[in-house]
Amino acid sequence: MKQLIVYGCGLFLAAQVTTTPVSALGQNGHRITGELAEIYLTEDAKNQIDAILDNESLAEISTYVDQMRSEPTTFWRKTSRPFHYVTVPDGKTYAQVGAPPQGDAVTALEKYKTVLLDSKSSREDKALAIKWIVHIIADLHQPLHVGNGLDRGGNNFKVTYFGKETNLHSVWDTEMIEGFGLSYSEFTNWLARKITQQQVKQWQATDPLVWIEESQAIRADIYPKDTNLRFSYPHKHLPTLKVRMQQAGVRIALYLNEIFAQTKD
Repeated sequence: MKQLIVYGCGLFLAAQVTTTPVSALGQNGHRITGELAEIYLTEDAKNQIDAILDNESLAEISTYVDQMRSEPTTFWRKTSRPFHYVTVPDGKTYAQVGAPPQGDAVTALEKYKTVLLDSKSSREDKALAIKWIVHIIADLHQPLHVGNGLDRGGNNFKVTYFGKETNLHSVWDTEMIEGFGLSYSEFTNWLARKITQQQVKQWQATDPLVWIEESQAIRADIYPKDTNLRFSYPHKHLPTLKVRMQQAGVRIALYLNEIFAQTKD
């Protein structure tokens, strides 16, 4: 019988369907948000991004920073690990708790925005900045990347999902998406067709504190009382997961559009 084998913990890390473990990471959730973002880029932003990236799409580069976690350098093994999440305890706001000394997704996002706005930044540094921005914005739309500080963003909250032992973080990163059996491009097409102009107007926020507040509000409702998760759990939560991916895609584009509108000569 085929199983979903899960590796890694970036946003919606998508496992591959296989009968034996595989070494490659599947990350369809990130690719979906990157592909959606391409639709909403301005022509100017797209041209500037194309001039920086090496013939790569946002879907392709969206998984780069997860793939680099095995790179044997201090930056990839230690320094950048907190860039994938924030911690906001229940009853608090991010503005109240702020970032830890080692930084987090918010401080990293601001750092890489500054890199793109700096005309003296190298093309290589700008390319890395785009890769981080695309990735971080998607991460912040996954509710468990806004952790409560108690269970490593749901990684320590053990559940079974249709009989498979896993954790709540992986259910949101992986399992619910992979249950469709779609490629990232197929899933993107399904989601893109359903985004209305009214929704795009409603999702204009490019302030990460707004995204964090949204994720925190969703987080309060996704911890199950019964940890044996079957049909009722995805039935309840898949609509929210789909909207968060749609919002992430739109907002990646809006965030980049704003940056590149300021860098135009």
